[in-house]
Amino acid sequence: MEIIRHALQDVAEIIPKRHEDARGYFSEIFKDDWFRTNVADVDFVQENQSLSRTTGTVRGLHFQSEPYAQGKLVRCLAGLIYDVAVDIRVGSPTYGQWISVELSPEKGNQLWIPAGFAHGFCTLSADSVLCYKVTAGYSTDNDLGLAWDDPQIAVSWPSVADANTLSGKDRKQPTLSSLGQYFRF
Repeated sequence: MEIIRHALQDVAEIIPKRHEDARGYFSEIFKDDWFRTNVADVDFVQENQSLSRTTGTVRGLHFQSEPYAQGKLVRCLAGLIYDVAVDIRVGSPTYGQWISVELSPEKGNQLWIPAGFAHGFCTLSADSVLCYKVTAGYSTDNDLGLAWDDPQIAVSWPSVADANTLSGKDRKQPTLSSLGQYFRF
């Protein structure tokens, strides 16, 4: 597996090796011991999957607070995803900064987003399926978010991003300047 480090400390893009022939390919997409040694020493407790039917669907920016803070290992099973991580760790030299990675089944890449980061995505094609392992289960009381279009963060969303696709919850998320201090660097 190849690891690509991005500008945000602890966020990592992982590209599993594929063994291809005329029939297709074989790929080990996750190995616990490799992940713990090379990326993060965490336990995954749940795996989630979401389908977004239309191009331009925006979901996020989401995170969970302690004691249910989640690290996420995200990959795209169908379609094409513009995946975003935002550093919300108070005191971090990259606080409020973001990175994006296009995830696709063709590339097979994954994005590791540790606890302390908000996560969101925009679909770049119809019927996009996102699958992600998480380090803590879902908790309604700890389910929080950040405004996807906060000008202080200024995520450069793709032109297809459609605000009309936001959930009711995502339409009411706070900006970074009004967000509580949930994580420390």
